[in-house]
Amino acid sequence: MPRPARFRPALSRRARLGATTAAALVAGTAVFGVGQATAEHSVPRTDKEIPNLTQVQDKIKAYYGDTVTADGEHYASPHSNYARQVRGIEAKARTYLSKALTRHDRAGKQSKPAIVLDMDDTTLLTYNYELQVGFHYTEESQDKYLAHTDMDPVFGMNRLVNWAHAKGAEVFFLTGRKEAQRDWSVRNLKNVGYGVPLDRRHVYLKNKENPPAYLPCGATCTTVEYKSGTRKHIESLGYHVVANFGDQYSDLSGGAGDRTFKLPNPMYYLP
Repeated sequence: MPRPARFRPALSRRARLGATTAAALVAGTAVFGVGQATAEHSVPRTDKEIPNLTQVQDKIKAYYGDTVTADGEHYASPHSNYARQVRGIEAKARTYLSKALTRHDRAGKQSKPAIVLDMDDTTLLTYNYELQVGFHYTEESQDKYLAHTDMDPVFGMNRLVNWAHAKGAEVFFLTGRKEAQRDWSVRNLKNVGYGVPLDRRHVYLKNKENPPAYLPCGATCTTVEYKSGTRKHIESLGYHVVANFGDQYSDLSGGAGDRTFKLPNPMYYLP
C-alpha cells in the first residue's frame, strides 16, 4: 500500500477494480469471455464490453479461495489457485537462486548478492484489507488497518526469503508505503516470520517529505523511477541484485537486477 494510489477498484494502486480490472483486461491477464474490452477497444463501445464489477469481485474471491471467519474477516486459502500459482513462482525462484548464488560465490565477486522485494502482495498479503474496504483503498483506511493489524505473509514467501538469506543473499524490502508506516510495516514482517535484518538499511519506504539525494526525481518520482533508482542505490553500496520480486510490473521495470519474478495480483494495478 500506498499503492502510490492503489486499488480504488481499479484505478490507483488502483484506479483499481474498475481501472484495475480494465488494465488487467487490456493486459490480457484475465479472461471474461466474448465481448470484453481489448487493447484495440480500450474505450468500450457498449456495456457488453465491460465486465460486471460484482462478477469480477466474485472471481477474485474464488481465485483467492475466500475464507470468512466468525468475526467477518476475509482470508485467502492456502489451497486456492492463488496459493498454487504463488508456490509455482517460488519454486522457480528457489531453483534460480540456488544456481545464481552458487555462481556468484565461485566467481569471487567483491559485491555481495542481494534480492529486493516489494511489500504489499509480494511479501505481505493485502487480501483481508481489500475485502474490508471493498477494494477501495484510502490512505486513512490503510493507516488504521496497519496500525493494529498484521497482514499474513504471501504464502511461502517468508520461507523463501529466509532460505535465500541463509544461502548468502542480502535481503532488501522496497515498498511504496510511506515513511510514516515504517514501524507498523517492520512489526508486521517480524510477526509473520521474516527473520532477516529489518533496519533502515534494509527496508526502504517512500519519503516524499525528505526524499533521498540518490533519487534525482525527489518527491515527484514515478513508481518505476523510485524503485529502479533505489535498486541502483543498493548496488552502489556494494551489492549485486540477482533477483527482484514484485506484484506490479512497475515494481520490476527500470533495470538494476538480473532477473525479475512477478507475483500475481488481480486486485489492483499500479502504473
